[in-house]
Amino acid sequence: MRITTKSRYATRMILDIAVHGQDGPVQSRDIAERQCISLKYLEKLIRELGRAGLIESRRGPQGGHMLAKDPMEITVGDIVRIMEKPPKYDDCACAENDCMECPQSDFCLTRSIWVETTRCMFEKLDSFVIGDLV
Repeated sequence: MRITTKSRYATRMILDIAVHGQDGPVQSRDIAERQCISLKYLEKLIRELGRAGLIESRRGPQGGHMLAKDPMEITVGDIVRIMEKPPKYDDCACAENDCMECPQSDFCLTRSIWVETTRCMFEKLDSFVIGDLV
């Protein structure tokens, strides 16, 4: 199982906004510079997180980005779930009951291991609350 760069960057970006956005919106270029993420890639992540309801954006000279939710209501697990569509952490655990990807999903002897491992991973990721990490 591997958490992608997309999820790692999105988590860093959310944390940056949580830390630096307490006095108002945070500009994309400032986040990109502090987090060493290209501005173009950062803007793509901002759009995805905005559609998911985690970030609000304002245009204009006083514009920028803010968290759309209280940082105590956002977990690292939430961010990873949003960024990993379709899930890339494990094809065998793509759904609790059925996996269209694999013709052996109905009788696979190891699938329950991967489903449980994924469940445990998200249980741990959900324990990391952005508000606690700030």
